[in-house]
Amino acid sequence: MDLLILILQGVIVAATPLAFAAIGELIVEKSGVINLGVEGMMVLGAIAGFGVTLNTGSYVAGIVAAALAGASAAALFAILTQVLISNQVATGLALTIFGLGLSALLGQGYSGQSTEPLPVIAIPVLSNIPILGQILFVHDSLVYLSVLIVAGVFWFLNKTRAGLILRAVGENHNAAHAIGYNVAVVRTAALLFGGACAGLGGVYLSIVQTPLWVDNMTAGRGWIALAIVVFAAWRPVRALLGAYLFGGVTVVQLHIQGLGVNIDAQYLSMLPYVVTILVLVMISHDKVKEGINAPACLGKPFYASS
Repeated sequence: MDLLILILQGVIVAATPLAFAAIGELIVEKSGVINLGVEGMMVLGAIAGFGVTLNTGSYVAGIVAAALAGASAAALFAILTQVLISNQVATGLALTIFGLGLSALLGQGYSGQSTEPLPVIAIPVLSNIPILGQILFVHDSLVYLSVLIVAGVFWFLNKTRAGLILRAVGENHNAAHAIGYNVAVVRTAALLFGGACAGLGGVYLSIVQTPLWVDNMTAGRGWIALAIVVFAAWRPVRALLGAYLFGGVTVVQLHIQGLGVNIDAQYLSMLPYVVTILVLVMISHDKVKEGINAPACLGKPFYASS
């Protein structure tokens, strides 16, 4: 039973960076923009958060620095795509390459160094529930924050006027512009939020999951987060569940050899990405359902008319 609890706790830890990145990208895509630079923003958040935490000794400062690093990269993307109307796909790919290169440069002095992991917080009363309390209510603050952000995004999209405006821009940017909404401003705000969330996902890797700096430590998680958004049909709660599903796959590949299963490590390392591809292939067979949920203006550039 103790092993099962440890495995399920590991699933939540592995899922948290994916949840942050996926919920941020979900908001971005709901506004009608597709940002393929999630990987780059995550790794910039990882190095910024790690460096600031190591130098200041403050987890709060590191977490804020990571969010700002991700948002800054997203701001660059916003300028290029919303002001200069560059191609969103090409710009996102360039942002990923830029983020990976810049983080490797900035992280040269941090190789081999580590930080103390973020302290675990046991929620009073709830953490005393047998089995379930240890699995769900004994985690670090970022795990709880990821769940709160998902709940906040659900409320924002479904219960607020601002959420309605965001969805309207994603569905028909020309109509939204015609009734007086500034499409570029709405999309830029969504991009900044998505970048900040990606940065939080990155810093979770560098100060919690593996509290040290390694080049390219995101290891494709940004791409998995993009797949989770599609898998979730652009719905926040399903995005969180998708993150836990993919987090579970990651943890399984870490424990399966310890259970006596004789599989080469290389095949196990492939497992999360193979599952990602299979999920996307299965989704692609249901074009009608996908079309109903996807924002109608997703990836389409907006040209303001007078």
